[in-house]
Amino acid sequence: MQRELESLIISLRGHRVILDMDLVVIYGVTPKRLNEQVMRNKGRFPDDFMFQLDDQEVSDLWSQIATTK
Repeated sequence: MQRELESLIISLRGHRVILDMDLVVIYGVTPKRLNEQVMRNKGRFPDDFMFQLDDQEVSDLWSQIATTK
């Protein structure tokens, strides 16, 4: 299980992150539900817990995903 989780970690903006699309699979919830819970429980998460990708980052990630497959 640890190796599977480690394979989901990517480096972005100098931080090691797991994308929400991977977290929803891990937790078995929808992206909407995951985001709702984070927003409702902001006090439980550090300030840098999440951030929104810009259009270029999304494009770059899709390119990387397509290349690795």
